[in-house]
Amino acid sequence: MPKNPIPKSETNPADAFLRLLNVLETLRAQCPWDKKQTMETLRHLTIEETYELSGAILEGDKNEIKKELGDLMMHLVFYSKIASENNDFDITDVLNGVCDKLVNRHPHIYGDVEVANEEDVKRNWEQIKLKEGNKSVLGGVPVSMPALVKAARIQEKARGVGFDWDNKIQVWEKVVEELEEFRAEVDVPKEEMDQEKAEAEFGDVLFSLINYARFVNINPENALEKTNKKFIKRFQFLEKKAEENGKQLADMSLTEMDVFWEQAKTEKL
Repeated sequence: MPKNPIPKSETNPADAFLRLLNVLETLRAQCPWDKKQTMETLRHLTIEETYELSGAILEGDKNEIKKELGDLMMHLVFYSKIASENNDFDITDVLNGVCDKLVNRHPHIYGDVEVANEEDVKRNWEQIKLKEGNKSVLGGVPVSMPALVKAARIQEKARGVGFDWDNKIQVWEKVVEELEEFRAEVDVPKEEMDQEKAEAEFGDVLFSLINYARFVNINPENALEKTNKKFIKRFQFLEKKAEENGKQLADMSLTEMDVFWEQAKTEKL
């Protein structure tokens, strides 16, 4: 006989959420592992789950997306449970807080503000955040966010208050300018290169490219991750073909490897 009755699946969203709350309540009270967890010990696991969700989205795997969303939902409830034990806040406070924020930041839905398009919505959102006490439009960008994602968010937020280029031609001209400045720093004998200046110019190149991606509706993080996945598939194909031919990559010339690489491309890997 199980120590606790197994909670049945629910068809109503509210009942299903209550089921999760009850399961976490039981685990926190009775499971040795769950008893020991703190916000700090869960933090790295939450980051891992977020990346797993991101990967599932890029792969278009709907079943995995559903599972990873469940894992993240569990983590959010877990954090709220831990906080409630210290009388800091509970899940009700969390849910009401986000609802209040959404209502307040959508005056075109819950008020009499008129908007013409998505850009008006974003602009209002940033202005409301400043009224709520944010000292800077960029204050809400997490310090620990990966640099590529952070650059995109910084640019989006600056755009929300009108600090932006007029068109993509201007942005591309900036990309070319930054590339030339970077090239000027590195196109010198190695012993003469100023590493710090070269790094700064390379950062400017990346920042300007991310800016251009925004103007042509490309998510730079998604684009780079898709390229990473493509490279991995092609490189693993190269390794497989080398093995089939009784060779080691380290012993092959670049010309030999390129034959298999081009084959991988023709097979659309």
